[in-house]
Amino acid sequence: MPRRTPSKNRSRQRSMAAASSHGQRLQKFIATAGVDSRRKCEGYIREGRVMVNSQTVTDPGHAVDPDTDIVLLDGERLRLPKPKYYLLNKPKGVLCTNRDPSGRPRAIDLVPGDADRLFTVGRLDENTEGLLLLTNDGDLAEHMAHPRYEVVREYRAQVAGVPTPKTLTELRKGMHFADGLFRFREVRFLKRRGHSAFLEIQLREGKNREVRRMLARCGHKVIQLQRVAFGPLRIGRLKPGQCRELRSAEIRELRDFVSAQPGERSTNGSPNRGTGSRRKIGRHKARKATPAKRAPARHRSQPKD
Repeated sequence: MPRRTPSKNRSRQRSMAAASSHGQRLQKFIATAGVDSRRKCEGYIREGRVMVNSQTVTDPGHAVDPDTDIVLLDGERLRLPKPKYYLLNKPKGVLCTNRDPSGRPRAIDLVPGDADRLFTVGRLDENTEGLLLLTNDGDLAEHMAHPRYEVVREYRAQVAGVPTPKTLTELRKGMHFADGLFRFREVRFLKRRGHSAFLEIQLREGKNREVRRMLARCGHKVIQLQRVAFGPLRIGRLKPGQCRELRSAEIRELRDFVSAQPGERSTNGSPNRGTGSRRKIGRHKARKATPAKRAPARHRSQPKD
C-alpha cells in the first residue's frame, strides 16, 4: 500500500481560510503598512521578528484584525496607512509605473504630497490619456481591475478612416490574437471629422493595447485615445495633468460599487438603488483640481495593461 503523502499546503490553506473569514493575512498587513514587499515580509515573519498581541508569530497566513490587534516588527508597532483615492487625467508621455530606470515621468509624480505608496488602478499605455484611479487600497484596486469583476472601461477614440457598420460588428464579436480573444463590449460611431472618425468604446478588461491592436487589424489606426470612464468614475472636467482627491461621498459610492455583483450594477456603472440613479463619480466641477507639474515631452511607447 503506497505511503500517504501529507499536503505541505494544508496549514497554509487553513491560515488563508481563517484570514479571509476573520481578518487579514499577517504577511499582507505588514506589506500594506509599507514595510517591504510581500515576499520580504514573509521572511521577516518566518525569522520570528513579528509579534501579534505579545506573541511571536511565524506563520505568514496568520489572521490579524487591523482594528484591534497589535502587530510589532522588531519591537516597533505597525499601523495601516489611511486609504487615499485620487482621480487623475493622465497626459500622453506619462507612465503608469512606480519605478522607471530611465527617469521618465510617472503618473504618481502628478499627485500632490507623498505618493510613493500609491499605485495606479487599470493601467494606460504611454500614449493613451485619460482617467486613472490612484490609491493605496489594495482590495478596492483588485475589485476594480481584475477581469472577473467585469468593471466596464469606456474610451473615446479618434481613428483614421471611417469604420463601416460591418467593421463595428466584427469588433463586438471579437478577434483572436496570440494572447487571447479580444472583444469590445460595445462600440458606437460618434461623428466624422474629415478622413477620420470618433468612436465610443467599452471594454470589460484592459488587455495589452487591446483597443489599438483591434482597430489596427481593421485598418483604422488610432490617432488619439482617451479613457473617459472606469466603473462609476468619470473624467469630468479634469484637464490633462490635473488630479483631485475623491470626496467622502464619492468614496462611499465607489465602495458600494465594488461590493455589488456585476449583475446588480445599473447601466451607468453604479450599483442599482431602486428607481433612483446615482450620478457617476467625477461629474463635478474641476475648479478644486490640483494643477500638477507639467509632464516632459513624450517618449517612446511602453505597452501596459
